[in-house]
Amino acid sequence: MNFSVSALQIPEVLVVRAKKFEDHRGYFMETWSQEVFSAFGVTASFVQDNESQSRHAGTLRGLHFQRPPFEQAKLVRVLSGAVFDVAVDLRPSSPTFREWCAATLRVGEQLYVPRGFAHGFVTLEPNTIVTYKVDALYAPRSEAGIRWNDPCLAIDWPVDPSSIILSEKDGRLPSFSEVFSQPAV
Repeated sequence: MNFSVSALQIPEVLVVRAKKFEDHRGYFMETWSQEVFSAFGVTASFVQDNESQSRHAGTLRGLHFQRPPFEQAKLVRVLSGAVFDVAVDLRPSSPTFREWCAATLRVGEQLYVPRGFAHGFVTLEPNTIVTYKVDALYAPRSEAGIRWNDPCLAIDWPVDPSSIILSEKDGRLPSFSEVFSQPAV
């Protein structure tokens, strides 16, 4: 088996580790197999790949999601550096609604975030590159987010909050309760 999988505290969120085949040239690893991942319960049909590069440690991207009916499942992978990757359950009927789980990801590790979750990460090293597959195209009118430091969520980010680097847009995101008191667009 070229992959090992473990569930986080919210069992639908999975950490996937790819087996590296290394020799004097470097390494090779398989990063996606529809057949293998479906055996883990991942049935997403990915339609788009995205990539971000963050120059500085402490760069935070998120917490992002798309409102129904344009939710996205994501398979997040670190190409260089490291991130603390977070998923927040936004499914009102779920027993883990409003709970979050996280994993530190390095090269060769991935996080599967199913539909119905907000997603975000903070970089732990400079020049971190993250790529992720999504199973639905970006829908600008459905785009939404939650403030990274919302006390209602109490995410334990492993960086000094005063050193967080945010986009202007992420700095204006509403709280969890503001998002869930607003009607869907």
